[in-house]
Amino acid sequence: MPRHMAGKIVNTACALLCGTGITYASLHGLPGIPPLGPSLSPATGVWTLTQTQSLLPHTETLKIPGLERTASVHFGPHGTAYIHATDDRDLFFAMGYTQATFRLFQMDLERRQGEGLLSQIVGKEALSSDEFEDELGLTRTATKEWLAMKADHQARAVLEAFSAGVNARIAHDEATHHLPLMFKLLHYKPATWTPIDTLVIQGIMTQTLDYTDTPAQYAILAHSLGYARTMEFFPILPKDKQSPYDPGPYAKPTVSAVRAGASSRVNASEYQAMLSFAHQMAQVQGILHTYSDSNNWAVSGSRTASGSALMAGDPHLNQTLPSIWYQVDASAPGYHFSGVAVPGLPVILIGHNRHISWSLTDVQNQSTLLYKEETSRAHPGDYFYKGAWRPFQRIVYDIPVKGGKTVHLPVSIAAQGPVMTQHGQALAVDWMGNIPSPDLSVMLHILQAHNFAEFRSALSKWYAPTQNFVYADRKGNIGMISAGYYPLVAGGKPWLPLSGTGPDNVVGSIPYSAIPQVYDPPSGYVFSANQREVGDNYPYYIGTTYDFFANGYRADEIAHVLGASHHLTVADMERLQTTVRDYLATKIVPVLLQDEAHASLTPKEREVVQLLADWHDRMRASSPAATVWWTFWTQYVADTFGPWWSADHVPVQSDPTLAPTPALAPLDEDLQAWTLTDSTNPAFTPPLGAPRTAQQVMRLAFSQTVAALTKQLGPNPSTWKWKRVHSREFPSLANINGLGYGPRGSSGDEWTVNAADGFPISEAGPSWRFVMNWATGRGYGIYPGGQSENPASPWYEDQVPTWWDGRYHPMLTQAEARAYRAGAVWTLKPAGKG
Repeated sequence: MPRHMAGKIVNTACALLCGTGITYASLHGLPGIPPLGPSLSPATGVWTLTQTQSLLPHTETLKIPGLERTASVHFGPHGTAYIHATDDRDLFFAMGYTQATFRLFQMDLERRQGEGLLSQIVGKEALSSDEFEDELGLTRTATKEWLAMKADHQARAVLEAFSAGVNARIAHDEATHHLPLMFKLLHYKPATWTPIDTLVIQGIMTQTLDYTDTPAQYAILAHSLGYARTMEFFPILPKDKQSPYDPGPYAKPTVSAVRAGASSRVNASEYQAMLSFAHQMAQVQGILHTYSDSNNWAVSGSRTASGSALMAGDPHLNQTLPSIWYQVDASAPGYHFSGVAVPGLPVILIGHNRHISWSLTDVQNQSTLLYKEETSRAHPGDYFYKGAWRPFQRIVYDIPVKGGKTVHLPVSIAAQGPVMTQHGQALAVDWMGNIPSPDLSVMLHILQAHNFAEFRSALSKWYAPTQNFVYADRKGNIGMISAGYYPLVAGGKPWLPLSGTGPDNVVGSIPYSAIPQVYDPPSGYVFSANQREVGDNYPYYIGTTYDFFANGYRADEIAHVLGASHHLTVADMERLQTTVRDYLATKIVPVLLQDEAHASLTPKEREVVQLLADWHDRMRASSPAATVWWTFWTQYVADTFGPWWSADHVPVQSDPTLAPTPALAPLDEDLQAWTLTDSTNPAFTPPLGAPRTAQQVMRLAFSQTVAALTKQLGPNPSTWKWKRVHSREFPSLANINGLGYGPRGSSGDEWTVNAADGFPISEAGPSWRFVMNWATGRGYGIYPGGQSENPASPWYEDQVPTWWDGRYHPMLTQAEARAYRAGAVWTLKPAGKG
């Protein structure tokens, strides 16, 4: 057995045994911890993961019940599956079978999360997640989507075939005692896979990208800071100049514009409800939308060396082992595609077919609305809606809890959506992800699209999550469409909780022809990086600076590079995806240096100033100036806004996400704009304090930065390397120490194109880097992980070093995969046939 495999197995066993505290647990279990004795059985337990069959596939013929015709799976150098089928139905059957072979536990964990069944296998620690999911209702939505599909629906047939393939692999693993490691460790078996499970996983992805609690946070801020100051610090439109990809002109709107308007008061009971709701959301932060995600762009032949289009995309998502993605290439009579799929879904979400390529970023528009439901003790179980008292719809969910009693969770549902809290005020959530969305059907049509017209037509039916779909094709055309459902409300301020009695209901969506979109723009390039996609004169409300657009610095950097470049190549696309130039630093550091040039500095401060003067704004791991810059900006934000937070008692202890840090994009935008163009803005003067200017606050922040870093990192500024304070980590999906990667000192920050979301440890960032070269029809890709979820497999984390170094793997064609002699080949045949 190779040494690294043995090491992983030892790490796993030690982590499990040490985690129980005493050997007794391995025989009998402790509350919340499964008995490990059966898991350690040499015949059927955890040690079977070391057998060759479990580590890497080998060439063999598999006879599989449910398959209709012969199919094949060739495995490339890093485990990419190249599936070929002579029947479309068998292609998706084989997709399910292959995914379940390498990612079954991950798939089961995802469906359990969405269906509120994690507590059943891990105990009460997961109860808050289960309760949230049952309340929000991913399973209710998935069931509606499934029931809406007619018997002859294309997506229905695909879901049935995929589920049959997954179940064929589950049956095989159970019969041969080769269920994946974690089933043995947690001592349970996977249930039969259903189409609704797949749709729930689709819902989990939507939730991660689209669900926020921002209206509650606006209400908390308005109660503390006052409405006027809240809207000054967290405005609808950004104060700094940004780079929208669709600058207009725009068609005349069908509804009146939404404006900040007069002051809105949040009373005490509403405030308590918002705090309760925010606390509830804090318990499940890992599965909600809390950061900006992703870059993509396309360049027409007018700007490339080849004269053909180039396209690039890198979605920024949670980085775990195993990865969120599974790479696959598929061929059948009706389909030819290559890219990455989410395990549990039968299609790729990012990639290319023979004619077009596409990638996704999150639009970041407001997709979650909160409604204050009017209730009365005189009408128990009812709420007042459209002039009458009406009963809440009530559903009781039974949540089985490992090692404990089943929890019975009652859920009340109003006209706008499920009630998420009744502490002080009944709050219902109207989340666009709960609108049944034919996403799978849309993706199937994209997989078969030949041109932009077919691509655009397919996306007209996409509702959630709202996504920026970048496009490029073999003929050199490029485009972008921000597809999805954009809620239009009849009244009220949608960034705050709205009245649940009816007048503020959602009345429709922005017309498809009016959503952000471009095709073959004169500039020769399109791009998105979660910035506001449109200019300030866009006539529809799509969200505020706090809900939930990025601060625009990644987009600014991409626009700067593409706009200044011609003769672009694949290598240029890769360099841009991996750049760690901080765009904001290019604007602010020169101002800081100019101010410090006139200040009375200590010798150490002069040394630090010289570090910044010699710096080129790159957040490299080895850079001391990068550490100084990030620490300074963090302190500058705190020194500017912190006095207001303290004076007005913003409850950051109850909701730490409200603390004035660089994580609050509107504050970065405000401070940038004021520093560059309004240095005497009243915000710099603290409440009841002496007048201050931007220069004075910068000077204070710089002095505090030098003092803090000296205390933290030592007296020599040249040793203050970024990697000493900033790292990346790819944790194990199962939360087992020793099965993740890192933490490791890293380049990048939250605003570099090569983003590292989170500080001081980043667990989110580029989850898949993809470049498409239409001059050759070749794609290039890499993700930080591996194709297998088995920790002992050579394919568990083998692609991490390549990703870390900014290198890519060519995406082989089916013919090239068949010619790869070192790769295993599965020949899949229907059971009972020769």
